[in-house]
Amino acid sequence: MDVMKKVPVREQEPQVRAANFEEVCLGYNMEEAVEEASRCLNCKNAQCIKGCPVSIDIPAFISQVKEGKIEDAYQAISEASALPAVCGRVCPQESQCEGKCIRGIKGEPVSIGKLERFVADWAREHEIKPKKAEKMNGHKVAVIGSGPAGLTCAGDLAKLGYDVTIFEALHEAGGVLSYGIPEFRLPKQEVVAKEVDNVISLGVKIETNVVIGQSVTIDELMENEGFEAVFIGSGAGLPKFMGIPGEQALGVFSANEYLTRNNLMKAFKEEYDTPIKAGRKVIVVGGGNVAMDAARTAKRLGAEVHVVYRRSEAELPARVEEVHHAKEEGIIFDLLQNPVEILVDENGCVRGAKVIKMELGEPDESGRRSPVEIAGSEYEIEADTVIMSLGTSPNPLISATTKGLDVNRRKCIVAQEADGSTSKPGVFAGGDAVTGAATVILAMGAGKAAAKGIHEYLSNRNM
Repeated sequence: MDVMKKVPVREQEPQVRAANFEEVCLGYNMEEAVEEASRCLNCKNAQCIKGCPVSIDIPAFISQVKEGKIEDAYQAISEASALPAVCGRVCPQESQCEGKCIRGIKGEPVSIGKLERFVADWAREHEIKPKKAEKMNGHKVAVIGSGPAGLTCAGDLAKLGYDVTIFEALHEAGGVLSYGIPEFRLPKQEVVAKEVDNVISLGVKIETNVVIGQSVTIDELMENEGFEAVFIGSGAGLPKFMGIPGEQALGVFSANEYLTRNNLMKAFKEEYDTPIKAGRKVIVVGGGNVAMDAARTAKRLGAEVHVVYRRSEAELPARVEEVHHAKEEGIIFDLLQNPVEILVDENGCVRGAKVIKMELGEPDESGRRSPVEIAGSEYEIEADTVIMSLGTSPNPLISATTKGLDVNRRKCIVAQEADGSTSKPGVFAGGDAVTGAATVILAMGAGKAAAKGIHEYLSNRNM
């Protein structure tokens, strides 16, 4: 065994997985997990914990794996995380816990994410549940949204003995975990539904098909329904577009719509009658993780797929692993290029895109070099489907129907980073509803901070 290198993780072959929606990564078995765990140095001043937005005691759970005590490892993780099977699959560990791993200085960091996934999957297969509160404290809290922020906040509050109800607008719980991330990265029934069940096992109630701001308002929940505090974790589901000619044509989707139809409405299954235009030749505009998800989904639906991104590969915001998998599966990357017009046929349908070539100029506010158009470099790409993956913003319905709730110019709710408190007493917020579109684990971190903030708020109020 070479302790400087990770134990390899088994995956489906690219040419096989590109034609199915089964999970790409197959994960570790017990022998592989124990071997990988043995690489951990069990640092006393563990930098990996500092890199984790939910502060999992990583050396502790890995030590348990090393000894083959997987149930103990699961309970160690569950003290900090409500969604270990999700995080083990979709977190950007390379820039967080694994990015801080001491092993990574001279070799490869410990595969913390893959070990977390192994532990969570083992616990699910052996029907191990997280520990619930010994007694209730008699206080009611409402959580808006059942995505990663909402589930985390609800789970943490339930462990403290609160009576928690989650209100979800859609017909299935899970938020972006259910509608946004493809099946081949995050299985819905085997993983997401089971993680939601674990939160319910803590005593959390979930009411679906409830649109806050329409079905009921936050003010009504607090004034009429007896909820003493509210956490808003409604995400950012309002898609952005470029504002270029032709965007209203038939065959132009937001990545949100395309992925929601395919994931939550099961359009990828032949037995489901869910209309979706798979496309023969698809252009995905954008370079983030959602763009990779949309591109790889379209590929599995039979399309030739081009990712058009206005910067170079070095600036792609998507995880390196996702870009690597996309390339392996045959996704074509048209970098340093940007659409200026969607081309439309006589029937109002997409027939392609006019694209201009770009070059990188001076760095912008984010530190990335700004793309600059090269005059006279326009050309056309043939396509019958264009998917816009340019980010999302919060739906303004909640803020517009809640008295005294401040938002910023981007329509994001203004909340304190430390505890999620807002301008309205008793109302807390976190995740994409506050920051705009970000990662699952950052949303979880915000949910955890808000749970702590709500507990302190109600404890002080009831003294």
